[in-house]
Parts: sequence; C-alpha cells; structure tokens
Amino acid sequence: MKKNLLSILDLSSEEIYSLLDRASVLKQLQKDGVPHHPLSGKTLGLLFEKSSTRTRVSFEVGAYQLGGNTIFLSPRDTQFGRGEPIPDSARVLSNYLDGIVVRTFSQEILEEFSQYSSIPVINGLSDLLHPCQVLTDLFTIMEKKGRVEGLKVAWIGDGNNMANSWIIAASRLGFELVLATPPTHRPNDSIMSMSIKENDMRIRVVDDPEEAVKDADVINTDVWTSMGQEDEEASRKRIFSKYQVNSDLLALAKSDAIVMHCLPAHRGEEITNDVMEGPNSVIFAQAENRLHLQKAILEKLMG
Repeated sequence: MKKNLLSILDLSSEEIYSLLDRASVLKQLQKDGVPHHPLSGKTLGLLFEKSSTRTRVSFEVGAYQLGGNTIFLSPRDTQFGRGEPIPDSARVLSNYLDGIVVRTFSQEILEEFSQYSSIPVINGLSDLLHPCQVLTDLFTIMEKKGRVEGLKVAWIGDGNNMANSWIIAASRLGFELVLATPPTHRPNDSIMSMSIKENDMRIRVVDDPEEAVKDADVINTDVWTSMGQEDEEASRKRIFSKYQVNSDLLALAKSDAIVMHCLPAHRGEEITNDVMEGPNSVIFAQAENRLHLQKAILEKLMG
C-alpha cells in the first residue's frame, strides 16, 4: 500500500525511531564506501515551486547513492506551471515515476497531489510544514546527545513551518519543547492544540527567549523572513530583534547545549556569526544529515 510523508503525523513514534536508526546505518555504509542500491531502476521526481539548495541536492545525491535516478521538474518547464489541474499532473506523473518530492507553498497542494497519486509523495517543504528537516534534526540530536527522550529543546524566532513540525515531533516523541515567538507570529493554532493533547504540559509557547533557552539541551532557530514573505522583511526585523541566538542567550542554556539552524542563515540577524561558528554549533553536521535521513525515507517509501 502506498505511504506518503506529508507530515510527521504520518509516522508513529516507532517509525520515527526506525528512520533515525536506519539513517545511522546508511550514513556508515556511505562513509565506508559500501554500495547499497535498493532503488536500482527507480526514478524519483522533484517537483519544486520554491527554490532550494539542500533539499534538492540531498535528494538527488541520495537517490543516486541508493542506485536510483532523479528528474527535476520546475513549474516554468512543465504544464504544472501553466495551470494543469493537480489531479491530472499527479495521475500522469504516477505513470512515469516511482516516487515524488513536492516543494510548494500550500500544504493543500500536497494533500490534493497525494490524493490522486499512486506513488509515494514526500513533502520537501510547504508553508505549513517541513518534516524532512525536523526528522533530520532529530537524527542529529541522537548523534550528538545519544537520545531525544528527556531533553529540553528550545525554538527561537518565527512560528513557521519548522516550528509547526517541531511541535508535531514533540507530540510524537514526548520531549520538552519551549518555543519563544512574538505574540503576532505564533505557530499554527490547530497544530498546537492537537499536539498539546498528546504531550500535555511539555509543549509551551512563550514570549521571552531567555525563558525558552534556560537549561535547554538544544537551541534551534530559523530565518525571520521565509520565502514568499520578502515584502515583510523590514517589519519582521523590528518584530524579531530580541529573538536572536547570540552568546548571551546561549549562556543561559546548558554548557553542552547544541545550536541548530536549518539554513540558509542570515548571520547577524537570527543568529550571530560567533555562535554559528562556535563549539556548540552542529549546523553543518545537521546539513550533511539531510542526505542520510532522506535516504532512509526513500528506502522506506520506494525501496
């Protein structure tokens, strides 16, 4: 039966841990130069309405390392960008491909595409959710901390697609999550309500970033202005000015806290250069891990 990954909600806690464990194995196989080709003869489509560096390259390289092929589908080069109905595109592409990653603005596009697709559909990012990145972050935490259970994770900044996916992850795995966001830029209400029911009292949203990072094991942030919000950049810089991850804020966390950022970063805005390049930063290990975690996803859904 076809299985999609549109949200971390599509995975049980056992399936999440299985992906994290498998990503570790696949990473070691790649480091050891051991061939592993479960996608031999299969093709992954990449349908991207939004620009990308890490998502595109990591999926392309990952599929290749697993023995498969990829084809990149830009809306400007396909009928998808000229208004072809989503059900038509989904059914046609299902005849050619073995799986597809869709990176788009609306979560509803992903939901509709998956409804009419007979192949696995993976969310490569929407305005609402970014599951592949947060699964990668969990894998990075497991590598660096040895566990996720019992840790305190702090999110600093915008209540965006990353924040929403972190909330879902905390509801599934039960770790403590404190999000510091401006009152005007909270995470999605329905996601927050649903997740609190699953992980009562361990998911909180506060105004003060100092409260969020106090004794935190993990500090996570993202850009203040995401793709499609460029006209809000000036106002967002004012609103988020106190939500910067800097050395003063880091000092309130545990001494061995790790600092994460999904990239690209605007150094000097949401994170300072000294923190990003400092000993607590795992940002570039986190970026590398997109490759290995997504290989585990591809293997599970397509292999």
